[in-house]
Amino acid sequence: MLIDWFTVGAQALNFLVLVWLLKHFLYKPILDAIDAREKGIAAKLAEADGKTKEAQTQHEAFEKKNKSFDEQRAVLLSKATDEAKTEHDRLIGEAQKEANDLRATQASELKADQARLGKEITRAATDEIFAIARKTLSDLATASLEERVGAVFTRRLGQMDANAKQTLGEALRNSNDPAVVRSAFDLPPEQRATIQNALNETFSADVHIRFETAPDQVCGIELASNGQKIGWSIAAYLTSLDGKVAALLGAEPDAK
Repeated sequence: MLIDWFTVGAQALNFLVLVWLLKHFLYKPILDAIDAREKGIAAKLAEADGKTKEAQTQHEAFEKKNKSFDEQRAVLLSKATDEAKTEHDRLIGEAQKEANDLRATQASELKADQARLGKEITRAATDEIFAIARKTLSDLATASLEERVGAVFTRRLGQMDANAKQTLGEALRNSNDPAVVRSAFDLPPEQRATIQNALNETFSADVHIRFETAPDQVCGIELASNGQKIGWSIAAYLTSLDGKVAALLGAEPDAK
């Protein structure tokens, strides 16, 4: 078999031309399209990745802001709670103070009313006792109440113990003012003279005295000089009555 080299050469040339045509007009556009598609896909992937990163950044920023908001809310809530507790305690304290002040005021007013009523009752009882005592002494001893009280006082002067006598004597000697003799009623001249003589004899000196009327002595006589005192009254006999009155009023007896 003979080989037609012309035909072979022509077919080889045709093949090469076909390959060139395919490469130039088919493969290259396809490759360009594929390359452009890949670039588009890559750009879209890059854009998507950028959006993903942006979304992640925004998410992280949101989480950070949300955390900061939670922290601020916790701080504000804690501060509001503390302020509310402080205000609550302040209001409770003020209410308690007002209640205590009101109770104290009411207690003070009640005590004052009790004391005033007790004094009024004691004064009325004392006046009645004076009247009864005067009448009784007048009937039994033919002597006035004033004379009997003065007699008891002068007797008490003579019965003073040595220490009391010395202390009162020094007070009388060291005082620049006259000694004061207070009584619940005006003493008659005779009674004043009796007391003056008793003081002079007791202290072996000319004792200067001034007589005063003091109703609070409750039927008694008191000698005071330079801070020292000696006296006698029926106050002790009224203590029992005062105690009973105070018990009825729910208060302690007034000190006599």
